[in-house]
Amino acid sequence: MDRRRFLASGLMLGCSAAASPLLTPVALASAPWENRLVVIILRGAMDGIDAVQPVGDRDYAGLRPTLSMVEERTELDGFWDIHPALVPLMPLYQAGQMGAVHAVSTPYRDKRSHFDGQDILEAGTVDLSGAAERDGWLNRMLATVPGIMAETAYAIGTERLLILNGQTPVSRWSPDARLSLSPQTRLLLEVIYANDPLFHAASEGALRIMDELEAEEHGDEARLQGAHQQLAQFAASRLRHDSRIASFSLGGWDTHAQQHQALPRALTRLSETILTLQAELGPVWDKTAVICITEFGRTARENGTRGTDHGTGGAMIYAGGALRGRQIAGDWPGLAEADLYAGRDLMPTRDVRAHAAWVMRGLFGLDQSVLENAVFPGLDMGADTRLVL
Repeated sequence: MDRRRFLASGLMLGCSAAASPLLTPVALASAPWENRLVVIILRGAMDGIDAVQPVGDRDYAGLRPTLSMVEERTELDGFWDIHPALVPLMPLYQAGQMGAVHAVSTPYRDKRSHFDGQDILEAGTVDLSGAAERDGWLNRMLATVPGIMAETAYAIGTERLLILNGQTPVSRWSPDARLSLSPQTRLLLEVIYANDPLFHAASEGALRIMDELEAEEHGDEARLQGAHQQLAQFAASRLRHDSRIASFSLGGWDTHAQQHQALPRALTRLSETILTLQAELGPVWDKTAVICITEFGRTARENGTRGTDHGTGGAMIYAGGALRGRQIAGDWPGLAEADLYAGRDLMPTRDVRAHAAWVMRGLFGLDQSVLENAVFPGLDMGADTRLVL
């Protein structure tokens, strides 16, 4: 009986572990700090100019004649407006726990491939031609810290997060195939675990998540509502205890056409993800930094299908009680044609890796030389970005 319960509970744990982050893997790691870091990869290239709108720039409206038309504006400081889908984050902004950095990018230029751009973003390197091209910067950071419990880091899901690839051991679990349970098997599991609070909850959660994964395969968007929130709940549950670092990704940011329809959905998911992290972390939120980064920005000028194409400079959105919010940081280059990169994109004025590096230095006390040489090889961090309180 004990062995049977062990095997059955192992199946349920496997189902839950495979599916609880839902559409994306989650990677976590323990570390000898009290502060927490959450890195959210926004896959697909978020349009930072639409997320945090430079309405005070005299060239903005001309470049975006339809995208700049917003019925209800939410002003931040007279120059910047925030996208309506991010308005739920305004209480955090007003409390100094949310902000953004504009005109940032990785070193990636001109080819504008999502795959290469995301690899550069997660590798944290200048390019992918070196021997360490498949290492991720969070993994390298873990390797520099004495006493790190790297064996407690793990990723869950079907794709590998490059950001945590590397020599530091990270446990990963991924199913080789999707599980499919018949109605009779589902009923049997409900009966078996009816009087066991722990495994009954795990069973219910696994079955619900399997339904949502199946809905993804069949394009049933309505049934997928809340997946990102469950992902955030999963990450927060670990961060409340031993884990100190979590990384996962959110998709849906590639907005070539009808951006006014697609981007609000993605920004709403991001807002809900951040608010879920805040709610689930409780008092730990005050020790937490959440940085949301994307592979590149989008064109300054909207295209003929009311969307934007792959660009260069973009924005990093951040939140958390450990960070200094209520600001749109960064050096704004302007949107005049002469100020654009290659005459088409927002000009990057700072490497997004520098902001991530200064956050890690502020949170964890890592030496600047370690960050510039081991974590982000070749990076010049420049002046302190002062994002950490």
